[in-house]
Amino acid sequence: MPMFAMTKFRHALTLSATLLLAPWSFAQSYTVPANTPAHIARGIAAADRTEEMTVRDAARKPAETLMVAGLGEGAHIAEITAMGLYYSTILSAALGPQGQLDMYDMPYMERFGAIAAGQAFAAAHPNSHYTNVHYNDIAFAPNLDAVYNILYYHDLKSQDVDPAALNAKIFAALKPGGVYFVVDHRAEDGSGWRDSGTIHRIGKEVILQEVTAAGFELAQDSDLLANPADDKSKMVFAPGTRGSTDQTVLVFRKPQ
Repeated sequence: MPMFAMTKFRHALTLSATLLLAPWSFAQSYTVPANTPAHIARGIAAADRTEEMTVRDAARKPAETLMVAGLGEGAHIAEITAMGLYYSTILSAALGPQGQLDMYDMPYMERFGAIAAGQAFAAAHPNSHYTNVHYNDIAFAPNLDAVYNILYYHDLKSQDVDPAALNAKIFAALKPGGVYFVVDHRAEDGSGWRDSGTIHRIGKEVILQEVTAAGFELAQDSDLLANPADDKSKMVFAPGTRGSTDQTVLVFRKPQ
């Protein structure tokens, strides 16, 4: 096996072990805000959400996050990536029978069990569709209302995905006024892609630069998931850090 491929393989195994073994830092209770729209509250209360999912809610603030994203009932949403199904489960229930959720995972995610889980989820939810595809080859449905890229933008280059090409495909697939919603672990300002393949963080400025270069306009830069006390030199899955990272929350819009 070439040295570069071996390095990536070892990194994937290390990440897999980290995902399975690292202690969670999440608080144990979460209250849906009183101003939460009924369809989003319905998604948070979905019966098939597991305890492993709900224990993360206090840190991830799913109701507030989806309100920032502007999730509408009956919308057509594409999700990058579905692995773990945390947001997939909420989105499917929130979108309702008139909505559609298109879920996308990369082929390497098979080693985490994501593909079988995603296929099973889609089979059990009529408004959800699952596709396993390398993101360089992704083909979105046309006239999407939104694309959600939650905690995956930083992984694009390390998985040999061309961010500019992907952003261009997303721009083309969205209807005028459509939303590209990006959430990611924040790295040190000005660091760009430097830490993306090691500690899974990315500089906010590089997301802003690359996404707006595709033609999007920045509609909102939210501090909803900000944590100034986060040590940005630490791996996001490290004990004491997981669940408490400083996160970039950006809403981009395709011009009308």
